[in-house]
Amino acid sequence: MSATAKPAVEEVKMDVEDAGSAPSEAKQTESGTAVVPPTIAKAGSDAGSETKQEADGSDSEEKLRAVRQIEFYFADSNLPFDKFMWTLHTANPEHWVPVSTVASFKRMRDWQKHGIPWITNALRMSTELEVSEDGTKVRRRTEVQPPKDQFERSIYAKGFGEEEDTETQRKLEDFFDKYGRTNAVRMRRTEDKKFKGSVFVEFADFKSVETFLNATPKPSWNNEELKIMTKEAYCEMKIKEKGLTGKAARLRKQTIQSGKGFNAFREMEEAKKNKDKKGKGKEDEKKEPELFIEFMGSKIRVEPGEEGGSVKDEDVPVAKGASLKFDGAGESTTFDEIKSVLKERFSRAPTLTEDEITFVKEHLKTLGGKDVSWSIPD
Repeated sequence: MSATAKPAVEEVKMDVEDAGSAPSEAKQTESGTAVVPPTIAKAGSDAGSETKQEADGSDSEEKLRAVRQIEFYFADSNLPFDKFMWTLHTANPEHWVPVSTVASFKRMRDWQKHGIPWITNALRMSTELEVSEDGTKVRRRTEVQPPKDQFERSIYAKGFGEEEDTETQRKLEDFFDKYGRTNAVRMRRTEDKKFKGSVFVEFADFKSVETFLNATPKPSWNNEELKIMTKEAYCEMKIKEKGLTGKAARLRKQTIQSGKGFNAFREMEEAKKNKDKKGKGKEDEKKEPELFIEFMGSKIRVEPGEEGGSVKDEDVPVAKGASLKFDGAGESTTFDEIKSVLKERFSRAPTLTEDEITFVKEHLKTLGGKDVSWSIPD
């Protein structure tokens, strides 16, 4: 996908459940809205913070908010689940993405007025992202990793009423920020984008989950107590309501856990499986079918080779008491050379006596122009 494609974030088909921490910008998706992770440390929070900030006051804070938004786009919690961002990320081996493309996203509109150079300078403050030398591209500093324990660190909350205004998302972020750091606050919506009055929230750690679920007084919105539970409990509730059991129940739980949207890890796994299947198919095509012959009640494998192949001597069975073995024959030996001498004496397969063995030795002293020795095979 080219950098000039319309990168409106709301067009990305995904089911985001991850974001960053306490309230900041949010990203609208097809199925909900996810909060941006503030991975940038504020001034004075660590020894290297002073070198990371290039301005003071409101401009510095505004740059931090802009960086947090862009960091969210590239975060493990979003990038592999956002088809459009993943397309940009994998467009080249070095994973560089044009700053101008990211800056044009809908959720970046608050900072577009400052221009690309301002956004580029803000990105240089990031500890999660790096900017190219010419300042035109941005990428992650680390490889993408599957987020861990998302499902277990997520909760369900209901009772938020209707979406009053465009600030509802931010108000929700502020609300959950009171209980601990969050990775995602996702407003659940119907097919026609209407807010259901419920949310899925992924906290950054289990302690925050416990703090929220065990809060006293219980969490409420507009003086109305919320219905709250873990996401796993919500999943079990829905399975019970629908009367699902067995495989149907497992599939329902899996759908709630992983979502229906784009998943780069799932896509890569399926691509690998398809590649392995194709590779195995080609190997099978190259293999020649095995050929066997039946001889004296035994199945003997024919080894591939010239003139139809050959069989191994050790695989050929012998009739005890009715077989003789010869060694030293010339390469020009033919079956007729043996048959013409023995056919009158042996009209059928005999049980060899000492006299008959002596007859063979005396009448077939050479084969193919060379002396041969006769013996009884083991």
